[in-house]
Amino acid sequence: MDKFDLYRDIASRTGGDIYVGVVGPVRTGKSTLIKQVMQQFVIDGIANPDDRSRAIDEIPQSADGKTIMTTQPRFVPNEAVRVSVGENIAVNMRLIDCVGYLVDGALGAEEDGKERMVSTPWSSEDMPFSKAAEIGTQKVIKEHSTIALAVTTDGSFGSISRQDYVKAEERVISELKECKKPFVIVLNVADVNAQSALDLKDELEKKYDAPVIVKNALTLDENDISEILETILLEFSVKTIDFDLPRWVQALPMDCDVVREIVDRVKNMLDDIDKMRDYDKIDAYFENAEFWKQPSAISLDAGKGRVQVKMATGDDVFFKVASEQCGIDVKDDFDLLCELKTLCKDREKIQKIQSAMEQVETLGYGIVAPTLDEIELKEPEILRQGQQYGVKLSAKAPSLHIMKVDVETEVSP
Repeated sequence: MDKFDLYRDIASRTGGDIYVGVVGPVRTGKSTLIKQVMQQFVIDGIANPDDRSRAIDEIPQSADGKTIMTTQPRFVPNEAVRVSVGENIAVNMRLIDCVGYLVDGALGAEEDGKERMVSTPWSSEDMPFSKAAEIGTQKVIKEHSTIALAVTTDGSFGSISRQDYVKAEERVISELKECKKPFVIVLNVADVNAQSALDLKDELEKKYDAPVIVKNALTLDENDISEILETILLEFSVKTIDFDLPRWVQALPMDCDVVREIVDRVKNMLDDIDKMRDYDKIDAYFENAEFWKQPSAISLDAGKGRVQVKMATGDDVFFKVASEQCGIDVKDDFDLLCELKTLCKDREKIQKIQSAMEQVETLGYGIVAPTLDEIELKEPEILRQGQQYGVKLSAKAPSLHIMKVDVETEVSP
């Protein structure tokens, strides 16, 4: 997808406000990812120099090690900035960093052997750092973001093992699914080509039924960001599915087998098509169909949440249905054309007497007037009467006179 089309479609689905919640366990690289997105994508698109300078100052810090760097949710930039991402395409953009759910082995949650107490805008009293981290993360997930990136890691950088991240990771993704927020999972790894990372990607996709993108947050570039946004665009829900059927199908009654088959298969399909990425499941619902081929084309209008499916019937279905519906034997185009020519002639005859039959029904008597080609003109005759001359014209033509009569009969023993 062209990147400008991508940004336009996302802006359309989010109402022009792209607020990206970056969530996940602590120490997975969330702040690093935000830093790269700001530097590679957001900063250059800010036209106002003051807004650009402020946005640069608000880029979060990131560092290696076990220590938690983010202590509270923060908006980056603090206020949404207008970002131009193409001709006539501008969006309100900001990313939302959060502490994330705590994991074993991370430092910064305790101080002098006791749980660290912090002040928050959600309470007049200090609260434990772990509780503040949970509340802040939940607010980012449920309230502040329009789309989300769930960042996790394979443990290939730092000294915290992969296993220590699993519980917090499961919780984040469960909450994202619960609030039906469009999201993708970003698997932050040291080596994006490592087989272990690719195996973990497959494992997470099966486990969470969500797309997983393997990236190194430190080396994220504009193409990587476009890939992430394009993937998340397919996580928006489907609004409409349009089926483009052959026009002749519209002439069939609902109880026709051809119509009934596609209606039944579409009904069965709808429960399985929720997100835009589910479009690739449509083909399977038309396997082994009696009358319909699998879709000849499926197109997406991601900005409107529309899936358009072009359908076609089997090769001989039209002639079979035409024979059944019309009561004539049509095997191919030749038979069809011959029958049409015959029907056209019969139609002319019917149209000729139609008005007379209507008169009969209302008045009891009707006349079928002759047509011009039925009139037989006789040769004109010159007549003389005294000093005067004249021309006698005469013609004849067939005419039908139809009378409505009631016929009664009785058979008596």
